[in-house]
Amino acid sequence: VELVLQDTSILGAESHPLHLHGFNFYVVGQGFGNYDPNKDPAKFNLVDPVERNTVGVPSGGWVAIRFLADNPGVWFMHCHLEVHTSWGLKMAWLVLDGNLPNQKLLPPPADLPKC
Repeated sequence: VELVLQDTSILGAESHPLHLHGFNFYVVGQGFGNYDPNKDPAKFNLVDPVERNTVGVPSGGWVAIRFLADNPGVWFMHCHLEVHTSWGLKMAWLVLDGNLPNQKLLPPPADLPKC
């Protein structure tokens, strides 16, 4: 998955420390101003990008991340500034089962009570 996160605050630019549960990701690029999909990817670091699970989106800027979505489940991505999460700066990634054994959701335990 490649994702570009852009700070487009109406009330004023501020940093957003975005955290992704269930995965580490690679920060392949970042910049100030608006992300340009025609020019900016040419500057991505695809050789030795830093690996993180939280990244600060620069004030008035953008950051590009990549990760392999191979961990089945529903994973929360949110801003670590709690008030921003309450304003809607959050999302959930639904990652389905893959083909390999380590890419499958485990079945529920046999003694799990029924609804």
